Amino acid sequence: MSTVAQPDLAVLSSPWTLGPLHLSNRVVMGSMHTGLEVRDDGGAAMAAFYRERAAGGVACIVTGGIAVSDEARGGPDFAVFGADGADERFRVAVDAVHDEGGTVLAQLFHAGRYALVQGVTDRHGRPQRAVAPSALPWAAARGVVPEELTGDEVRSTIEDFAAAARSARDIGFDGVEIMASEGYLVNQFQSPLTNHREDEWGGTPERRRRFAVEVVRAVRAAVPDLAVTIRLSGADLMPGSTTDDEVDALVRDLLPLGLDGVSVGIGWHESRTPTVQASVPHGAWVSYAERIARVVRTSDHPDVRVIASNRMTDLRDGETVLRDGLVDAVALARPFLADPDIVARSLGGRFDLVNTCIGCNQACLDRSIVGAPVSCLVNPRAARELAFPARPTRRALRVDVVGGGPAGLAAAVDAARRGHTVTLWEADASLGGQFALAAAIPGKEDYAATVRAAVAELADRGATVHLGRRAAVADLAGSDAVLLALGVVPRPLDVPGADLPHVVSYEQALREGVPAGTVAIVGGGGIGVDTAAFLVESPDEVVRAAEFAERWDVDVARDVLGDVPQRLPAADRVTRPGPEVTVLRRAGKIGQGIGITSRWVAVGRLRDAGVHLVAGVRAYLRIEPGTLWILDEAGVERAVPADHVVVCAGQERAPGAEETGPDGLVANLRAAGVPVAVVGGARDASGVDAVRATSEALEAVRRLAP
Repeated sequence: MSTVAQPDLAVLSSPWTLGPLHLSNRVVMGSMHTGLEVRDDGGAAMAAFYRERAAGGVACIVTGGIAVSDEARGGPDFAVFGADGADERFRVAVDAVHDEGGTVLAQLFHAGRYALVQGVTDRHGRPQRAVAPSALPWAAARGVVPEELTGDEVRSTIEDFAAAARSARDIGFDGVEIMASEGYLVNQFQSPLTNHREDEWGGTPERRRRFAVEVVRAVRAAVPDLAVTIRLSGADLMPGSTTDDEVDALVRDLLPLGLDGVSVGIGWHESRTPTVQASVPHGAWVSYAERIARVVRTSDHPDVRVIASNRMTDLRDGETVLRDGLVDAVALARPFLADPDIVARSLGGRFDLVNTCIGCNQACLDRSIVGAPVSCLVNPRAARELAFPARPTRRALRVDVVGGGPAGLAAAVDAARRGHTVTLWEADASLGGQFALAAAIPGKEDYAATVRAAVAELADRGATVHLGRRAAVADLAGSDAVLLALGVVPRPLDVPGADLPHVVSYEQALREGVPAGTVAIVGGGGIGVDTAAFLVESPDEVVRAAEFAERWDVDVARDVLGDVPQRLPAADRVTRPGPEVTVLRRAGKIGQGIGITSRWVAVGRLRDAGVHLVAGVRAYLRIEPGTLWILDEAGVERAVPADHVVVCAGQERAPGAEETGPDGLVANLRAAGVPVAVVGGARDASGVDAVRATSEALEAVRRLAP
């Protein structure tokens, strides 16, 4: 989102009220499912996670979804009040937030037809059933058709929401948020796509809205003394679903029922419009919250709070949103995984220290969908605070980190934060490694912010950074702990003609650009897809925001778009028509290896641009000036236009971390008695993964320098 320069965060840092709650700033930590809710540790891990964010300055936290019944769970890693010790775990977490002066709302959740129930049992050992307004499955349901709720079951489900609210009050929560967004049960009742009933709960827009109305009515009656909010989708982004007018009508129906706030989300999980991926413009969805805010302000209940959310990562953007007084607060979720101190750092004017969410989804959303432990690529401590506490070390050690890519930076920052004496060695002239390259990709500019934050924090903590210098054994001999994070280098292509001057690695292409003309990209994994995007998409974020609005027919906020006709190119590089680019892959799908929530968007953008996507290549035969010859899927020799060839055929370990040999740092350091660990691509370049690299770096530096 384009940010108007602000002298401070005057509005965002101002106090406000949310029903009975008096809050010190207008930042809400939005709901995130982490799986910590069901961990059998008495609530310690969940408490550590929320405590750190409350201590970091956020005034109000919303928990991950808490199922209102067994059949409301989205999967086996969803908690239910009253089951399996959940209440005590949440009590410990709530106390931790209160200890830090924060407030916390319990999100009351029912997955409806989104429940993944295959092989899942309830607390009594019975198979969990999926239920919905109508017996209509969704694409990811793995063949499970939900059961249609009977009229009595609908009323019982409404009481489940009220009972869960009472449990939240008894546990000590400050309020509740009703999850009625993103295609879950309450949202399913509203939509003609998922509600085909003809009884009192469906058949007309008014009757489809009734379930949400009765849930809010029951919850408010159950907890008259708590804050009660609802999270709605400003738009479902599903053809044929609830219209904007119907959403606005629902808001008008709900306002007289005693709501304290409306949090505005966007889209359904099955929508084919991107909503949370890195390519979605920052702040793109603010206009939907503003629309609902106008409904509220012109109603008989204008003081109900409206909270905007989705794709905001910088609190200066939040200040811009709040400045005209239409919206009351902003909710951020994944940015609190990336940096639990985002509020304190921003309010203190240290935006350079904020470890920005890069929108990759790799360790958060992609994992939560399959029930895996949630964390964060750029902050591998996220949701692991109990295992890796932030407390200072008892004995300061000399820690040397060799390699200034994402893994090396993660290790160096963690060691420096805990009081160790850190020296970082980087052979390149600048830090960042693969992240510095990624930042050149349209839509991935935020990758540079992780590097910026690490550089700023290392400087603040007195670390020594050597640039343009390859560390030798003599440099490291006196160290107490050495971590080798040398990263990867592009794998060369072993094909006749690969030494021609018009054949370059992806690293050279991203650093120097590619001259005009046709381009063949050898390798269609994540790096090949990114390189194609680099070649065909505008480097100007505002231009891309306008293209996004047009492509997906959505109302991107005016502050994001700016004055598009007056924009000039943001970078001096060639942007070519998509048909001039061909991406080739041997085995697997184009984009294989990109996360499940992002691959379809990244590959779809190339298709929209007209890029040729060729999978199933049997062999790369030879490269000639202007042509790459391949053996295609049918075994036919084929000429691919290629004034330039960019090689994205994988990576191999950067030299220097060999176990043996005269240049092997590992062998020589071990011979000298220096504790050493190798992490990330330097340890194993096969299927190199930045999530694995940063996690390994954290684990290794804690092991070597506790």
